[in-house]
Parts: sequence; structure tokens; C-alpha cells
Amino acid sequence: MAGWFWFIMLFGLVGVLFGIILNHFLPLFSKQGLVPQGSFGWPILGETLSFLKPHPSNSIGSFLQEHCSRYGKVFTSHLFFSPTVVSCDQELNYFVLQNEDKLFQCSYPKPIHGILGKVSMLVAVNDTHKKLRNVALSLVNTTKSKPEFLNDAERIAIQVLNSWQKKEQVIFCDEARKFAFNVIVKQVVGLTPDEPRTTQILQDFLTFMRGLISFPLYIPGTPYARAVQARRRISSTIETIIEERRRNAGAENCSSKRSDFLEILLCVDTLSEDEKVSFVLDSLLGGYETTFLLTSMVVYFLAQSKVALEQLKLEHQGIRKVKDKDEYLNWEDYKKMVFTQHVINEALRSGNIVKFVHRKALKDVKFKDYVIPAGWKVLPIFSAVHLDPSIHASAFQFNPWRWLDEDQTCKKFTPFGGGSRCCPGSELGKVEVAFFLHHLIQNYRWSVEDGEEPMAYPYVEFRRGLTLNISNCSR
Repeated sequence: MAGWFWFIMLFGLVGVLFGIILNHFLPLFSKQGLVPQGSFGWPILGETLSFLKPHPSNSIGSFLQEHCSRYGKVFTSHLFFSPTVVSCDQELNYFVLQNEDKLFQCSYPKPIHGILGKVSMLVAVNDTHKKLRNVALSLVNTTKSKPEFLNDAERIAIQVLNSWQKKEQVIFCDEARKFAFNVIVKQVVGLTPDEPRTTQILQDFLTFMRGLISFPLYIPGTPYARAVQARRRISSTIETIIEERRRNAGAENCSSKRSDFLEILLCVDTLSEDEKVSFVLDSLLGGYETTFLLTSMVVYFLAQSKVALEQLKLEHQGIRKVKDKDEYLNWEDYKKMVFTQHVINEALRSGNIVKFVHRKALKDVKFKDYVIPAGWKVLPIFSAVHLDPSIHASAFQFNPWRWLDEDQTCKKFTPFGGGSRCCPGSELGKVEVAFFLHHLIQNYRWSVEDGEEPMAYPYVEFRRGLTLNISNCSR
């Protein structure tokens, strides 16, 4: 025991000395123009806890405010156990995203790899990522305007909204989760909401999501350990579905009508079995988490802007007028939802579902007057650009009309990332949100309970699940 005591004491002393040395010499490097100004904070943990301190997602938070005020929009810190350059500058963010696998590379913390798996598209790099992304883009482009997908999205939206008819209050995030998950699980693996395996996957998925953002301690019973176990169960379920498909498939399978992602994936020879299973899980993750949060964010901001809600209602009433009562929406209807796109874009800009991404420098990178050393982590902060008053006028005001004049350049608006790692399924999510809104705004009025607001942890969540007081427009 005495040996362990002295080992811990020695380890702590080394950590303290390391922190003191870094904090002493970093300003000297900055004066020579080698790295941006900044501070490394505490030994080992650095400033990670301060960086991750919860704050409203429609603000940049006290950490970024204080550091930008002191050091400028680009500064150094010590985050996620690594020396880090933090960028709140649109030019540097764009430079980093456009130089993927050239000067910078995706570099999420190791515990994320433990949950997502080594061949997840989120953490894969180089040729593996390019291969997975090409398959994803092909599937999305094939799917987004298909009547089967559009009809499923609208049908499930109507089912969710019909369940509200005798209610006066709903926990909207739960409803949005139900909608988003049922749409994506049908599209990816062909399961309907009433099948037992759908419920099983959803329960495992909720466990998976809680662990994804938990403290990475693999001890039985911890959220992280439960998440790893949940991923194994989901993977096992997907593998079983794949085996069933293959047993039931005829020789003409690859030329037959393809109803979901999995049916197409079975015919892709460039992916291994592990990659196919991981791809299905990635598709469920992306199609579920982003879509439910975006739906919740739009509903939250519309409750605060009656003028925007009225203009949105007029747009959708105009689309409905030229259709039969029970006729489904189609791709042409979606393309007419111009103001709807402005509302969605503004909710993305204001709410910041994705606050930042993880990258690392592959070599010493010179940008303007400073250098990013090889091996350092780089965090492009999207929310800081989205909420920068010098880029977006009245940046903290929800104003969909700004998109009538502002172009959606990837320098100033990166809600789904950018460059070669921009989310390939973003258009599918927007379609689902637009179709949900089409029926919501024509059938219900709503208000948000006091105290509800989107919080960045840095993942976004409404503390009380976005409680809505609702009333049917026909009452």
C-alpha cells in the first residue's frame, strides 16, 4: 500500500510540474507567434470541465465568452487530455474543414470509439471513411424523393399527432423521438412501429445515447458500460435481421424493388459484414438524434415567434389547398416549402445542435500569424460563428427572414459540419421536419412551459423534455 501511495504522490507531482511548465512557456511561444495565446488550466484535466459547463445552446457560454474576450477568437487550451487550439473564427473553421485528411484529421476521444466501434463513419478516417460516405450519399440521393419514404414520414407524423387529440400537455421531446425513430427504423431496416424488435432497438438506443455522453468508465452498471453493452445488443439484432433477409432472398434479390437501406446494403460488395452492421447503426443514430432535436428546436423557437408561425401556416395552407383531403405530400410539395426551409435553417443557426467537432493537426500548420503544432487537437466551434453579431445581424434573435438575404455559405453556416465530413443525411432530416410541421401547424396551437430552453452539455437537451401546453385548432 505504501508503494502505491508514493506512486500516486509522484504521479500527481509530475502532473503539477507539467502544468506549471506549460502555463509558463505557452505565453512565451505566443509572443514569438508560434501558437495562439491562451492558458492550459489544471494539470491533466486542463480546462475541460469549464469548457463542458452546461449553458443555453442559443448562446456560446461563459467559457468561450471569457476566453475570446481575453485572447481573441482563436486561442489555446488543454481539453480532452490534449493541448488544443480552439477556433471561434469562421476563416479558420472553414480552413480546417476543407483540409480533412490533408492537414487535419477527425480525432474523437478514444471512449467514443469504444461505443461507436472502429468502423463507425463518425470516427473512421481516410479510405474507410470515404468508402462509407460514398455509400451513404448514394442511399440518401436514392431515398430522399422516393414516395415510399415521403409517405412513411407523413403517415408516422399523422399517427403521432393523432395521439394528442385528448391531451392538453405533451412532453414534446418524447413525441419527437418517437416520430424520428419510427421513421428511420422503417427506412433503414424495414421495421414498423408495432413490431417488438422496434421497441427493443429503441430501448437499447436510449441506453446507448445516455452512455455516449457519459464519463468513460467501463465498470459494470455505469452508463458507459451499459452503452457498450447496448451497442452489442443492437448489433446482434441487426445481424439477425441481415441473416433473415439473406435466407428469404431469391437469386433476383439485387435487381428487385428495394424498400430500405438494408436491402441495398446487402448488394454492396465493397463493405465488409462489420461495416454493414456499423453503417446501419450509424444511419439509425444520425437519422434519430439529429432529426428529433431539430424538430424540437423548430417547435421551441416557433412558440416564441407568432409572426413566423403565421407565415409558416399560410405557406402550408397554400400547399394543402391544391391537394385532395387525404392525398400525401410529394417531393414537389417539399420544394415549395421555401419559408419552411428558412425556419429550419434559423432553428439550426440559433439552437446549435452540433456545437463543435474534434480534429487534430497531422503536421505543423501555419495559418495567418500563428502555427498549430502537429498532434495538437483543433476544435472548430460552429456555435460561435452562428452567434457572431459581426457575421449575423442581431445574432441572438430568431429571425427566419434573414435567410431571404443571407447566403448559406459553408463559412458562416455549418449546422451539419462541412467539407468531406458534412452529414450526408441532413436533407432526409429536413424533409421529415417539414412534413411533421405541415400537419402540426394546421391542427394544433401550443405554448412552451416557463423555464424550458435548449441546453448544451455539449450535446443538446431540454431539461424537462420541452413541455408543451397544446390545444386542437378545431376546439
